[in-house]
Amino acid sequence: MPELPEVETVRARLEPKLVGRRFEHVGIFDPRLTRPADPAGVAAELEGERVAALDRRGKYLIVRFESGRVLLIHLRMTGQLLHANGGRPPAGDVHRRAVVKLDDGSDVVYRDVRRFGTWQLLDEDDLLSYLAQRIGREPLVRSFTSKRLAEALEGRRAPLKSALLDQRRLAGVGNIYADEALWRARLHPLRPAGELSAEEIAALHRGIRAALRAGIARQGATLSNYRTPDGSPGRMQEEFRVYGREGEPCERCGTPIEKIRAGGRGTWYCPSCQR
Repeated sequence: MPELPEVETVRARLEPKLVGRRFEHVGIFDPRLTRPADPAGVAAELEGERVAALDRRGKYLIVRFESGRVLLIHLRMTGQLLHANGGRPPAGDVHRRAVVKLDDGSDVVYRDVRRFGTWQLLDEDDLLSYLAQRIGREPLVRSFTSKRLAEALEGRRAPLKSALLDQRRLAGVGNIYADEALWRARLHPLRPAGELSAEEIAALHRGIRAALRAGIARQGATLSNYRTPDGSPGRMQEEFRVYGREGEPCERCGTPIEKIRAGGRGTWYCPSCQR
């Protein structure tokens, strides 16, 4: 599933293509994308809207229109947003779920192999309420301090890895970047989340931010479906420290990386560095 670095990469790449552009024609071909709303109705409401801004909140993309309405997009596991400069994208793509034709003649294509992604057309007030119930603090903003992280983990008996994946506490961190952050912080993924010392909280705070920034700098990680809007893969997978590296040596101490389960998720860590 695309995590914060992948979604932020999509946002940054699409922003100059979308802001100021009008949705001239919208085709939504999969009713699952907008359910329970009627896809034809959503498409009709989107036509004529002009984009004022493209934002991100956690793993959500937020297309803000000059009218005050917003299109909330969640890519889920396999969603892709691709920009086609030359007009219509190639025909015959069975995974194409929606196409937005912009007023400059280019297209934004939404592809989704597993069809879990969602589009929701909301008013601003509804958006604030919707996100407040689902999304916690943004880990890369200045106000996200070690103290705020401690508050998010306080009293949690769940394994540290599971706590980091709770989007209501911390926005945008998924399986990949949780493992990478814990390696950087030298913390075992099964440690009870609410039992960290102040020094360990500070190390985890640094680890989370460093892992996410590394992912953004490398345009995200492409393991299967993720692509940037121009169709190119990300490069973060070339620099994983632990994720997916079972049996390979830890670059810090040389100990073979191990894989366990934490909260039902495959989890990679160094048994020497992360005791």
